[in-house]
Amino acid sequence: MPAVSTPSVIVLGSISIDLTATTPHLPAPGETVLGRTLTTGTGGKGHNQAVAAARAAGGDTAVEFIGTVGTDGYTDTLVGALERAGVGTTFLRQVEGPCGTALIWLDDTAENSIVVVPAANALFGDLAAADLDAIAGAGILVGQLEVPMELMVAGATHAAAHGVPVLLNPSPVQELPAELVAALTVLVVNEGEAAALGPAVLDAVPHLVTTLGGRGARYRGPDGGVVTVPAPRVTPVDTTGAGDTFAGALAAAWTAGREPADAVAWACVAGALATTLPGAGDCAPLRAQIDELAARTA
Repeated sequence: MPAVSTPSVIVLGSISIDLTATTPHLPAPGETVLGRTLTTGTGGKGHNQAVAAARAAGGDTAVEFIGTVGTDGYTDTLVGALERAGVGTTFLRQVEGPCGTALIWLDDTAENSIVVVPAANALFGDLAAADLDAIAGAGILVGQLEVPMELMVAGATHAAAHGVPVLLNPSPVQELPAELVAALTVLVVNEGEAAALGPAVLDAVPHLVTTLGGRGARYRGPDGGVVTVPAPRVTPVDTTGAGDTFAGALAAAWTAGREPADAVAWACVAGALATTLPGAGDCAPLRAQIDELAARTA
């Protein structure tokens, strides 16, 4: 895709191939279960959030992805998935070796367990001058923790230094350096991640969004006020990509100028719709679908 000089949403993160096995129930430690199907799809939290942001934006907001692919047989599949979704790949780089891979187990209740092998995602290196320029001109920087922590710190601190809002989904959850926390504008966590990070981190971020699964999400703003928004009722098929879809849609809504609580409510609708389709990388709804369900459940 052609270069975008000042993209509105920059996603700095992971991109991987998803190998998903469906089983009656998730295996317990030491247990072997028979799987029903094995499917291959595109994923990685960065990829998923970029695709969700692009679809939710509906073409009104440019989305660019900064990440790394390998040189194995999955490379073209991953790049093509981004481009078909309308995500710019100008800042995507390639390193020798395999692409990242996620191994996903999905049971009959739509619950999942996931093992991520970072591979190329761990080999990004330093942000280039072009990456830094794009971040400095963005409307928002979106990040996760499936890439090296030092990369996320570098991107977030550079964004903050240029007045660019930073949205972080700290998954897989781990201790956050103080300089990263200080750079954040929006922190998106589930209840487990919130408990792991603790009040000191949560209270330090101006805008805190806690996703509550099928119960919706809770938003706490800089003034300390708390708003809980419900999720629309849907029949879930696969919950794997719901959190990433929520984060991507929230970034698109935030950049579009929606009020925070309204943006969170709209992202809840997007996340709910994502559970009605299988897979993590291609389950994000289009803006028209989000608006339609939001209107019906208002």
